[in-house]
Amino acid sequence: MGDNAVTESFFHTLKGHVVHGSVFATRKEANAVLFDYIEIYYNRVRRHSANGWLSPEAFEKKYFKNLEGFVVHDTV
Repeated sequence: MGDNAVTESFFHTLKGHVVHGSVFATRKEANAVLFDYIEIYYNRVRRHSANGWLSPEAFEKKYFKNLEGFVVHDTV
Protein backbone atom coordinates (compact mmCIF):
# COMPACT_ATOMS: atom_id res chain seq x y z
CA MET A 1 0.00 0.00 0.00
CA GLY A 2 1.24 3.45 -0.84
CA ASP A 3 0.09 6.93 0.01
CA ASN A 4 -3.54 5.82 0.10
CA ALA A 5 -2.99 2.98 2.58
CA VAL A 6 -5.86 3.92 4.88
CA THR A 7 -8.29 4.39 2.00
CA GLU A 8 -7.21 1.18 0.29
CA SER A 9 -7.54 -0.73 3.55
CA PHE A 10 -11.03 0.67 4.15
CA PHE A 11 -12.29 -0.27 0.68
CA HIS A 12 -10.70 -3.73 0.90
CA THR A 13 -12.51 -4.29 4.22
CA LEU A 14 -15.77 -2.87 2.84
CA LYS A 15 -15.66 -5.10 -0.22
CA GLY A 16 -14.88 -8.17 1.87
CA HIS A 17 -17.59 -7.60 4.47
CA VAL A 18 -20.41 -6.01 2.50
CA VAL A 19 -20.07 -5.85 -1.26
CA HIS A 20 -18.61 -9.22 -2.26
CA GLY A 21 -21.45 -11.60 -3.09
CA SER A 22 -24.18 -9.08 -2.29
CA VAL A 23 -27.01 -8.25 -4.64
CA PHE A 24 -29.05 -5.15 -3.91
CA ALA A 25 -32.52 -4.64 -5.36
CA THR A 26 -32.15 -0.87 -5.49
CA ARG A 27 -29.54 1.81 -5.11
CA LYS A 28 -31.41 2.95 -1.98
CA GLU A 29 -30.98 -0.51 -0.43
CA ALA A 30 -27.26 -0.52 -1.25
CA ASN A 31 -26.86 2.95 0.25
CA ALA A 32 -28.68 1.87 3.43
CA VAL A 33 -26.51 -1.24 3.83
CA LEU A 34 -23.31 0.74 3.24
CA PHE A 35 -24.41 3.49 5.63
CA ASP A 36 -25.17 0.95 8.37
CA TYR A 37 -21.83 -0.80 7.84
CA ILE A 38 -19.85 2.43 8.00
CA GLU A 39 -21.74 4.23 10.75
CA ILE A 40 -22.59 1.28 13.00
CA TYR A 41 -19.84 -1.27 12.51
CA TYR A 42 -16.78 0.44 11.04
CA ASN A 43 -16.96 3.73 12.97
CA ARG A 44 -18.24 2.37 16.30
CA VAL A 45 -17.57 -1.33 16.76
CA ARG A 46 -14.59 -2.36 14.63
CA ARG A 47 -11.28 -2.34 16.45
CA HIS A 48 -8.64 -0.08 14.89
CA SER A 49 -4.88 -0.45 15.16
CA ALA A 50 -4.54 3.33 15.54
CA ASN A 51 -6.66 3.10 18.72
CA GLY A 52 -4.56 0.40 20.34
CA TRP A 53 -6.93 -2.21 18.91
CA LEU A 54 -9.91 -0.71 20.73
CA SER A 55 -13.19 0.06 19.04
CA PRO A 56 -13.80 3.78 18.55
CA GLU A 57 -16.51 3.64 21.24
CA ALA A 58 -14.19 1.94 23.73
CA PHE A 59 -11.37 4.33 22.86
CA GLU A 60 -13.64 7.33 23.42
CA LYS A 61 -14.85 5.98 26.78
CA LYS A 62 -11.26 5.36 27.87
CA TYR A 63 -10.23 8.83 26.70
CA PHE A 64 -12.95 10.61 28.67
CA LYS A 65 -12.37 8.38 31.70
CA ASN A 66 -8.72 9.47 31.64
CA LEU A 67 -9.83 13.12 31.60
CA GLU A 68 -11.79 12.73 34.83
CA GLY A 69 -10.09 14.68 37.56
CA PHE A 70 -8.47 17.17 35.22
CA VAL A 71 -9.48 20.75 35.88
CA VAL A 72 -10.07 23.03 32.93
CA HIS A 73 -9.27 26.66 33.63
CA ASP A 74 -11.00 29.46 31.78
CA THR A 75 -8.24 31.64 30.37
CA VAL A 76 -10.45 34.28 28.80
